Amino acid sequence: MRQLNYNHLQYFHAIAREGSMARAAKSLHLTPQTLSGQLKLLEAQCGAPLFVRTGRHLVLTELGRVVERYADEIFTLGAELARVVRSGAPDRELPLNVGVSQTIPKVVAYRMLAPAFELETPVRVLALERPLRELLGELALHRLDLVLSDQPMPPGLSVRAFSHELGRCGLSFFGRDALGQGDARTLLAEAPLLLPCQGTPVRTLLDDWFAAAHIAPRIRGEFDDSALLKIFGMRGLGLFPSPSAIEEEICEMYSVQVACRLEGIEQAFYALSTEQRLVHPGVIAITEAARRELFVPRTG
Repeated sequence: MRQLNYNHLQYFHAIAREGSMARAAKSLHLTPQTLSGQLKLLEAQCGAPLFVRTGRHLVLTELGRVVERYADEIFTLGAELARVVRSGAPDRELPLNVGVSQTIPKVVAYRMLAPAFELETPVRVLALERPLRELLGELALHRLDLVLSDQPMPPGLSVRAFSHELGRCGLSFFGRDALGQGDARTLLAEAPLLLPCQGTPVRTLLDDWFAAAHIAPRIRGEFDDSALLKIFGMRGLGLFPSPSAIEEEICEMYSVQVACRLEGIEQAFYALSTEQRLVHPGVIAITEAARRELFVPRTG
């Protein structure tokens, strides 16, 4: 087989991303006829079709999925190379652009990112906190190397990325001394609570737990900013939840104590990447340290 044409691979990647010849042609500023011809040349080199038509959409064949995985890695590495070259200091600093979902507690984000600063090769980290869907758009454009999230890739998005589970941990409730400690069911049925807004991964877990425990919680406040939620908790206005993996830091930072721990509930954390096989040294450091030191690996 002759060496693959890089342009042909770009055209294929655009068609796979858009799921339509017409949309891909528009994004590339080509005619559909030209794009179709280029795809046929690539398929001729591969020796088999890369797409099958389903209604108005083009769906990847099994071989197409293999080619797409390699294309993702090729273009990710290409984008990384371009950033290094633009930095003018490839042997001094390695750029690492990370998106952090705004539903991840700040302390968890810090614990996840910290290993990237400890590499022998200096890494310059750019950390952006945004809503998950906004970050995934940046990831699809290869402006981010990684997205840290408390949920896997949402279904129904055109973004092609992989969910790498980093691990899971339990949930604890914290509060000032006056709010007391005790059995989780009794305590959470009576104490005022400060909770994340509805629709967030943690709130969904908690609502399911409350329903299973037949508890109608006394919700005193709902917040989309986890740091603000904790400040109100620090002032003694209610019990608030946070991952059990950072109990020590939460108690020290906010002058609170663990009120109770929930049984049978786990929060999962993920690294979302366009790479199926992670290659960036900073990304590898983040994911390996999280699995080894911060979270409990999934079993079974």
